[in-house]
Amino acid sequence: MSEGTVLGAIPGTVGSGSYDPADVVFLLKDLSDIPLERPTEDREEDFSKGRHYAEDLPVEYEPSDSYLALFEDALTRSAERVATAVGIATELVLASKDKPVIVSLARAGTPAGILMRRWARWKHGLELPHYSVSIIKDRGLDENALRWILDRHAPHALQFVDGWTGKGAILKVLQAAAGQFGVDSSMAVLSDPGHCTSVYGTRDDFLIPHSCLNSTVSGLVSRTVLNSALIGPADFHGAKYYRHLADRDYSRRYVDTVVAAFPAASDAVARGLRQAEDRTPTWAGWRAVEMLAKDYGITNIGLVKPGVGETTRVLLRRVPWKVVVAPDRLAELAHILSLCAAKGVAVEERAELPYSCVGIIRPIDGRPDRALFNVPS
Repeated sequence: MSEGTVLGAIPGTVGSGSYDPADVVFLLKDLSDIPLERPTEDREEDFSKGRHYAEDLPVEYEPSDSYLALFEDALTRSAERVATAVGIATELVLASKDKPVIVSLARAGTPAGILMRRWARWKHGLELPHYSVSIIKDRGLDENALRWILDRHAPHALQFVDGWTGKGAILKVLQAAAGQFGVDSSMAVLSDPGHCTSVYGTRDDFLIPHSCLNSTVSGLVSRTVLNSALIGPADFHGAKYYRHLADRDYSRRYVDTVVAAFPAASDAVARGLRQAEDRTPTWAGWRAVEMLAKDYGITNIGLVKPGVGETTRVLLRRVPWKVVVAPDRLAELAHILSLCAAKGVAVEERAELPYSCVGIIRPIDGRPDRALFNVPS
């Protein structure tokens, strides 16, 4: 049992990671003592040979002092904006479900789920259950975790939560999995720039600070792992608990900073809920990605990662080819530009871009017209 496991948590899992045990239970098998990290370039090469990205882990990016300063600045500037998105998303969920059970998608969904749980407690005195589960492209939602939840909660109560949408690929995976179990496949997010869901706090493509860091803002929990050598038929998907990064952990402070902005955001939440808005998903983001892929000669749209959150992840854990930015959003993209400069990634401006920015992963042979189809999206 890892140091992240707490009394009452499920034995053999990562427990609540470094979060307050009341905030979340990760339904993830503890793989902390197994060496799974491999250099990004080696992983990309193996993707081209058919190895799935979830079989191992990238090496955790350790941000420089200057990058951490950017994170601190982003958190200070956007805490109230994030709080507003949290409040609107949570109120929409509570309007459709009496006592929802939050099921966040690890990792980006976990802080969002915790914040939504905190809003429900702060505003309404509700103590909502919150579980964080794995979902993997081409492998689906962790069905063992979903069965575990359904043994304890009514199917209609489940509310899936993620941090943001890119082009909507994960939502498609969720919809396919949820349909098999007869549960609501709606996904609540803080930001929906891809126009993929009706339950969102905003559709603005802005910097949600927990996209800036990896495990150190996600309860010290790694990306999720699905490897048949480590995960048996009855197991949850796996993850590691990075206890050695405890002195660099921002997880609780991030949550507490946004929660502290709830009172200031309350009026904006009320205005946002009163505003007449067509929330019908149009999947406009998916079409925009297809257009960009065509313009850049990329045959696999999985290499095109739209939005601030997804671009950040490309720069932190993939081999980026270039980043396309909207000129009028440059002032909000300091952390993106900092990472591009540090890694020597080309930045191109594109005025008609529907997102703030888009990250493009380098095809394995360096040629966009030879992009491989099994690279994860």
